Amino acid sequence: MYHSSTQCRHWTFRGEEELARCRADANRKFRGKAVASGKVQQTDAILLEPHEELAICKYYEKRLLDFCAVFKPAMPRSVVGTACMYFKRFYLNNSVMEYHPRIIMLTCAFLACKVDEFNVSSAQFVGNLRESPLGQEKALEQILEYELLLIQQLNFHLIVHNPYRPFEGFLIDLKTRYPMLENPEVLRKTADDFLNRVALTDAYLLFTPSQIALTAILSSGSRAGINMESYLSESLMLKENRTSLAKLLDSMKCMKNLIKKYELPRPEEVAALKQKLEKCHSLELSLNTNPKKRKGYEDDEYVTKKSKIDEEEWTDDDLVDSV
Repeated sequence: MYHSSTQCRHWTFRGEEELARCRADANRKFRGKAVASGKVQQTDAILLEPHEELAICKYYEKRLLDFCAVFKPAMPRSVVGTACMYFKRFYLNNSVMEYHPRIIMLTCAFLACKVDEFNVSSAQFVGNLRESPLGQEKALEQILEYELLLIQQLNFHLIVHNPYRPFEGFLIDLKTRYPMLENPEVLRKTADDFLNRVALTDAYLLFTPSQIALTAILSSGSRAGINMESYLSESLMLKENRTSLAKLLDSMKCMKNLIKKYELPRPEEVAALKQKLEKCHSLELSLNTNPKKRKGYEDDEYVTKKSKIDEEEWTDDDLVDSV
């Protein structure tokens, strides 16, 4: 159950300020290591600021969702939600300057398939990349190289509680115990849209899955002009518990505000930040001792068999387009 889960105990935070502190700490720690290596100065413009790292993460999280949306065979929503949660958790404590989000996002999706028992082979997985067979093999090597690192950075907390199951539970509850709403299924489409939008925000790190699911239901009802206050007060028995009701309503308001203020970085901003990021990685500021290992190669012999063009690392353009 959620309330006894590692997600509740270790990955649900008190507020946006705490998340901002975690990200700032990760940025500061990497800056310290990079400066100590003697390759850059503390004020070097090549280093990304915390808000720039967040913008990069937003961009790659959207790319992750796009990748999952066109994945063949169709990827279940629970797997997508788990992959996104892994990505969010990883970059709470790590810097994009040390671990490139392009490979981390694919590793998150690959691991989520395993944990949520979505049975696809490794060949099927990388087959969804717009790459040559050699490029797909190289990408798989990188994914496998980073998989254990990802698991370690998640503190081996791999079970993710998504809002999709409680969402279905609320719909069943509405059908069986709330006769005032003739056809609860009319809420599904708009509620699904809410869940898709809230997944891009930090809501999964701040609220319980049932809070997110219920907010999706009530938000959908509100947009359809359906008053569901009696469902909260009577069916969910919150009429006499004013404190719980107030906390729930406050959480719902916060979630809606997260969606309202969420913005993806502009394309020109992304292009500039990606240039800075690539410079960081070209200088090997990741501080990994073996740069070939960092790229996903297993040994020198493998590299010597490849031509210069084959050694080029695959890029964002190798990901399947979202359309």
